[in-house]
Amino acid sequence: MLEKLQQFKASLLLEKGLAQATISAYISDILDFIRYMDRAQGIENAKEITRFDILDYLEYCQESEKAVSTISRRLISIKLFFRFLLKERVLEENITEVMDSPRLLKLLPDHLSELEVEKLLATCDGREILQIRNRLILELLYSCGFRVSELCSLKIDSPNFETAIFRVKGKGSKERLVPFGKDAEKYLKAYLSKARIQLDKTGKVPELILTKNGNKMTRNRVWQLVKSSAVEAGIHKNIFPHTLRHSFASHLLKNGADLRVIQEMLGHSDIATTQIYTHVEQSRLVQVHKKFHPRA
Repeated sequence: MLEKLQQFKASLLLEKGLAQATISAYISDILDFIRYMDRAQGIENAKEITRFDILDYLEYCQESEKAVSTISRRLISIKLFFRFLLKERVLEENITEVMDSPRLLKLLPDHLSELEVEKLLATCDGREILQIRNRLILELLYSCGFRVSELCSLKIDSPNFETAIFRVKGKGSKERLVPFGKDAEKYLKAYLSKARIQLDKTGKVPELILTKNGNKMTRNRVWQLVKSSAVEAGIHKNIFPHTLRHSFASHLLKNGADLRVIQEMLGHSDIATTQIYTHVEQSRLVQVHKKFHPRA
């Protein structure tokens, strides 16, 4: 994709007559997108990119606290680039044509109520090995607040059952400790004893969560699982894997957890990033004030 950037830049200048500052912003956006595809997805060829990959990138931007205007512009940049690649016959179809910016911005992570979480988890109750695995995935996303990349990178020795602690590597390969509760422990043990031993035919795969073919779980598959489970649960919000991480933090805060502790569990380097979750508490305070204060 990188080899096409100069041609794309020239087309923006000659065919669209855009200002140099605008062109520079678009090129910077595409560079960030390409680097993310290479780093997080291992994708270097534009033909391999799916809509899920683009949505995953936008979710990553939101999680990184990019402004709404920045995320919106990045989607526009991606759409322009893919339109150019189609014109140059690098692509046979433009998968971004159906991706509408305002609509996509609405599906950036919401949070679920505790009842909605229970409904979501219940969709994966069952004794089949993939149901056991899927329940564990949803349980860990919510109970531990993992990023999808962290979940997929967990090793079989990441959980310590004696201390009920996960060792997880987050952004920048920084290691942190994340506690897990009795429900997560229950499904971890069920997965390890009943499902994983059947998925890992060789007994040599180091990752904890595996695909049905015994390979490392992919971000796309987790994305699909969360979306399909939400539909099955009758939840009409636009849900991503990060929604469960968002709900993890929101419910901790709502129930009185200290913001600094939540920061540590989420792996945020800056407390300001964690403060985005205070909207839940603020919303609850407003509701209480309106209901009980005589002059509300």
